[in-house]
Amino acid sequence: MPDPDRTASLMTPAKMARVQPRAAANPAAYLDAMASDVGHQHVARLAQLRVELEQQAQQRDYAPLAAQLQRVADALPQLDFSLLERRGLLARLTGKGRSAGAGFCAQYEQQKAELAALQGLLEGLQARQGGQASRTDLTLLELEVEYRAIDKIIDQGARWLQDMRNQLKTRGAAATTDEERQQLRLEAARCETLVARLKALRAASGAAQQAHQQAQASAARRAAIVQALQQVAATRVRAWRQRLDPVAEDAAETGSTRLSLEGPMDCHRELQLGIKQALADCGQLQAHEAGLATGLQALAAQLQAMQA
Repeated sequence: MPDPDRTASLMTPAKMARVQPRAAANPAAYLDAMASDVGHQHVARLAQLRVELEQQAQQRDYAPLAAQLQRVADALPQLDFSLLERRGLLARLTGKGRSAGAGFCAQYEQQKAELAALQGLLEGLQARQGGQASRTDLTLLELEVEYRAIDKIIDQGARWLQDMRNQLKTRGAAATTDEERQQLRLEAARCETLVARLKALRAASGAAQQAHQQAQASAARRAAIVQALQQVAATRVRAWRQRLDPVAEDAAETGSTRLSLEGPMDCHRELQLGIKQALADCGQLQAHEAGLATGLQALAAQLQAMQA
């Protein structure tokens, strides 16, 4: 786990007194660099994690699923139960009744094919989602560790600034030489450098937290839509097939049906409602994914400004 003590706590007066800068470096310049670069390790790691989340998002493409749901939603209302109405003797003699039954069967087979394609997409999504979810969970866990470490740095830096300003005020009242006053000005400037750095860290932490929340919301939505589609496939599609298969078989033989259509039509409406809800859920998921992409872009802008 990253150690925030490696960054902000180095700015405490006692630890700064023990700092041994490299021989070629000017001590004041070294301390100025520390003030302007506090938390750099956590910022760098946040940038890496942001890239990982972006790459993981690129591996998720819900457009095919949304498109297939739309095809199913468009196809289901086209099943014309009126084709199965009882025909008169003339219609039976001329074959019109049988052609109407064949038309119903063709519509039904086309809808079964669309639902089978949807099932194939769902199975592929399920197969991929487990591994993708595990990787995303690990990335989000580390992202949280990093922005919480930055929050600790901000708290430590705020305390150091308060202590340092109190010291500068006391020393300023006692200063009598130009050299002492110049040193106080340098240390006051270092405080302002740290103030700017802490503001940038706070903005980066806020952007990271927002991206973290958006990623968690998207993950929850992904799990929910897979569960919802599983429920549709396990109950409504199965019930639909159980009700409609006998009707289609009868229609293929007789051109109409001797079976009651009330139950099959109810199942058909239930399936339509389930598909419409799944389509709406998929749209919400795509909106969450778009929001996550925007959040990751905002985080990138914050981190790039700090690493420039």
